[in-house]
Amino acid sequence: MNTTIIEQKDINNAAWAACDTFRGVVDPAQYKDYILVMMFVKYISDVWKDRYENYRKQYGDDDVRIRRKLERERFVLPKGASFYDLYEQRNEANIGELINEALDAIEEANKAKLEGVFRNIDFNSEANLGKTKDRNRRLKMLLEDFNKPQLDMSPSRVSEDVIGNTYIYLIERFASDSGKKAGEFYTPHKVSKLVAKLAGPKPGDRICDPACGSGGLLIEAAREVNDRNFALFGMEVNGSTWALARMNMFLHGADSARIEWCNTLTSPALVENDRLMKFNVVVANPPFSLDKWGAEEAENDRFNRFWRGVPPKSRGDWAFISHMVEAALEKEGRVAVIVPHGVLFRGAAEGRIRRKMIEENLLDAVIGLPGNLFPTTSIPVAILVFDRSREKGGVNQNRKDVIFVDASRDYMPGKNQNSLSDEHIRQIVETVKARQDVEKYAHVATFEEIKNNDFNLNIPRYVDTFEEEEEIDIDAVQQEIYQLENELAEVRAKMAVLLKDVMRK
Repeated sequence: MNTTIIEQKDINNAAWAACDTFRGVVDPAQYKDYILVMMFVKYISDVWKDRYENYRKQYGDDDVRIRRKLERERFVLPKGASFYDLYEQRNEANIGELINEALDAIEEANKAKLEGVFRNIDFNSEANLGKTKDRNRRLKMLLEDFNKPQLDMSPSRVSEDVIGNTYIYLIERFASDSGKKAGEFYTPHKVSKLVAKLAGPKPGDRICDPACGSGGLLIEAAREVNDRNFALFGMEVNGSTWALARMNMFLHGADSARIEWCNTLTSPALVENDRLMKFNVVVANPPFSLDKWGAEEAENDRFNRFWRGVPPKSRGDWAFISHMVEAALEKEGRVAVIVPHGVLFRGAAEGRIRRKMIEENLLDAVIGLPGNLFPTTSIPVAILVFDRSREKGGVNQNRKDVIFVDASRDYMPGKNQNSLSDEHIRQIVETVKARQDVEKYAHVATFEEIKNNDFNLNIPRYVDTFEEEEEIDIDAVQQEIYQLENELAEVRAKMAVLLKDVMRK
């Protein structure tokens, strides 16, 4: 057994290098699934192999006893379905079929945790992986890439955190490479971290993301809880992205997370006794201004989520917010949601919903972020925080103000995308907690102030970031112009003399 500890950067680099097999011939939005599934299979195979070797040391050749012990592990790896079985068969003409069969066997043996996770992936797909000869060559190279020592993910070599971090690292790289095609499955890590901290989950909380993508925001929220005393829930409409989220939960040790494949706005699956499940914390980065989100069904919504009003059929932002607020525990639940700035000021139905939520004293904070933080869009975004403990009977019922933070100028510029630093995140979170005015950065607005602004939440109405331009000394500028003109005249005179000398020669 190799017990050399593997570093985070080494496993990240090796996993990313495995993508070379597909780069340039398969779109990143497609090959991400093959890479991430293979990484998952390699991980569970290495864990299984590690456990088997440990039991072998204890029980020798007693295979019956060893098998009995292994069947009590987190998951079961059927005979013939491990990565190493597939690696040995890498030269077979039907290697794509063999991988599919192994995935089916893994699902069947772990129905409670993995049922349906691999249903959207086909390693024998001609459309995605090419004709038989090319497909077999690529799959052989993929298996060989994952067999490298740097990708030995045995527990004796690498911690569960490192594996989970590599999975998130790959998702982040795929999102960057895929551009706008990545929008449905990834929220930048630092943005997720900020949202999680603003939501403030505590031990014992039920945490939900109703538009969870690949699950990164849920993982960040879980990390805010000091112990493992929490329950994670999510909903995702895209089947392959839902599968990524399920594997992501597993790789982070959150096996019991309940991630549902469904349309949150038209048919939410997180339901108890024909009512929406309620959560202590609800976080999300829902699709911005989603068109055709289901407005025609909202009037008769069986959960009465849209009683404040039905958002426009071409913009689902307030539909997601309405769902999240209704899914938060009465007088207790906290909501943090990423939105485009139009949510802050658009009128008509959206304006009416916004006004009602403010009048109900639910809105707690509005944070403006820089532009170009996302691979999907360069527009600046905002985070809205709603706090149901401000309702009558809640612990914060006497809080009537809303803090506005303009953090739009605080970012680290990148080649293709900006990012937040830990210091930016710390400053935002501490400012929201302190609830005090900070010149050109934050303002605590009263209800009357917001009402006088006609319930428009546009941040510049509350945080004045205007910088006066330095006064120009006209006389000094004129003097500088005279000086430059004199210097230019001298240079021209010298040039004329030099040109005459050249002409004589």
